[in-house]
Amino acid sequence: MSRRSERTSKLIQRGISGLLERQVNDPRLSKFVSVTEVILSSDLQYAKVYVSTLGTEVNKEDLLAGFNNASGFLRKELAAHLRLKQMPQLSFYYDDSIERGARLLKLISELSTDEGDKINSRNSLHTNKGGKNGTNKRGHNRGR
Repeated sequence: MSRRSERTSKLIQRGISGLLERQVNDPRLSKFVSVTEVILSSDLQYAKVYVSTLGTEVNKEDLLAGFNNASGFLRKELAAHLRLKQMPQLSFYYDDSIERGARLLKLISELSTDEGDKINSRNSLHTNKGGKNGTNKRGHNRGR
């Protein structure tokens, strides 16, 4: 990806996010929608916009339909704010990476608590190791 297309995709991503916060009134495009990534074609004619939502059970088809209905408005507003020769055509795709990440974090935390329970139970069985005053069972000093 060239530096120009990378900068342009970041501008489009920030622009769409700002428009979603302030100007889009479609109830399908709630406040919990985020633009995760924008990928531009090499000729800057087409932009794939990846959107995600978290916290609400939104039908993916309804979300994408809302974006497809608002694509003309978003493109017009972006063209007014961004100084490009030609505004790319926007196509929207659902990105479930945030949901997958949240699910993985939950699984990891469950695993760590399970492992913590196993370690604590093993340590409680072997708490009285060694002899008196820091020596092991044979009487050798541990501080060698």
